[in-house]
Amino acid sequence: MPDDGRQDVPGTGAPEQRAGPGRDAGPEQGVWGEAAPGRSAERQELEGEFLLAMRRNGSIMQLLGQVSAERIGINATDLNCLNIVALAGPMTAGELARATGLTTASITGVLDRLEEGGFARRERDPKDRRRVIVTLNPGPGLREIGPTFGPLVRAWRDAAAAYSDEELRLLLDFQRRFEGIVRDQLARLRGDLDRRARG
Repeated sequence: MPDDGRQDVPGTGAPEQRAGPGRDAGPEQGVWGEAAPGRSAERQELEGEFLLAMRRNGSIMQLLGQVSAERIGINATDLNCLNIVALAGPMTAGELARATGLTTASITGVLDRLEEGGFARRERDPKDRRRVIVTLNPGPGLREIGPTFGPLVRAWRDAAAAYSDEELRLLLDFQRRFEGIVRDQLARLRGDLDRRARG
């Protein structure tokens, strides 16, 4: 079947137009990825492909998160909170609220659902009884985590095996830079929202 420049977006059944040599990426391209001045045409095309790949990756990761949450039996916001606790370790409800940008009331609802489902638990901080510590609950509530994410982790490991140590260090450096950029943008956008709320 000839490649017409379109590919299915997994989870949606909808085709996505691929930008590539000789293809117009669409009117939104100027907004999402302005070409840097002084670049050769080949370099601009390469940078454009890179930006589009990052956008596709972000979009498909969102879809994966939504479908994974459905399989586990929680919503995407709750799964995100669960993932943050898994990555950061035990944390207070306030710290989780700040990490997610959710209000204290919203975090209370999230933790109520995660606790009810057996995914997490709240404990009083023995050093300060006023503080509530959120931890993972390694019980039956997490039984779908392995089957849901295990194949993905194995696929990532298989992909990593195709690269040399030097190449992996380069990829890891990029991932760290990318995380820093996203964190900076989160802070910027949350600051904008706070300023608008204060009016």
